[in-house]
Amino acid sequence: MAGHSKWANIQHRKGAQDKKRGKIFTKLIREITIAVRATGNGDPDANPRLRLAVDKAYGANMPKDTIERAINRGLGISDGPPDEEIRYEGYGAGGVAVMVDCLSNNRNRTAGEVRHAFTKYGGNLGTDGSVAFQFRELGVLSYPAGSDEDGITEAAIMAGAEDVVVDDDGSIEVLTTPQSYAEVHNAMVEAGFEPEDSEVTQYADNNVAIDAEAAEKVMAMVEALENLDDVQKVYSNADISDEILAEIFK
Repeated sequence: MAGHSKWANIQHRKGAQDKKRGKIFTKLIREITIAVRATGNGDPDANPRLRLAVDKAYGANMPKDTIERAINRGLGISDGPPDEEIRYEGYGAGGVAVMVDCLSNNRNRTAGEVRHAFTKYGGNLGTDGSVAFQFRELGVLSYPAGSDEDGITEAAIMAGAEDVVVDDDGSIEVLTTPQSYAEVHNAMVEAGFEPEDSEVTQYADNNVAIDAEAAEKVMAMVEALENLDDVQKVYSNADISDEILAEIFK
């Protein structure tokens, strides 16, 4: 799994930039709305996907009334054009697999914007299913290098996690099924192991090592995609070494 945490850390920095730009509110509001619409359930305690979205919204300091309006929109109480979930798949520089999850009320607009980002940075869009088979949906709880590996592993086993992965850089990931994510997360926190970052995400089973030139293109493409209002998440199986990251960020 080498490279996953490195890439996740890059994504985390980009997420911080999104917060500064205020775009995260738009993305979270859409995720809350879709989570409600998918089940017809506006109760976070009975809707795990909604609970995750609401927790993230509170973590981003979103006002309670904004969250409630998003829930009401998902229930059809408020007016507004409906959003639909759309996934785009393709390849970036160096043969890196990329998936882009979007929420949009204009499929043509979103497709054009996503295609432009891929093309601009040496990538190309593929057909549905062309790269999705390389990813699994998993809950991932991330711990930085230097964390108590034995303690985290023992707590994860007791919590019912699927696996514990120690990356080359010493960081640790606790993996869960999407269904057990909330339960495992709560158990780890109760055991004294608050994750540095955690989410339900698409996890690449096999990463692709790329050189500095390809890495810069892939990172630029991901940033361009994440800057699109309709884009919710970007997933990649890029394996970027510490040496290349140091060269890029020097």
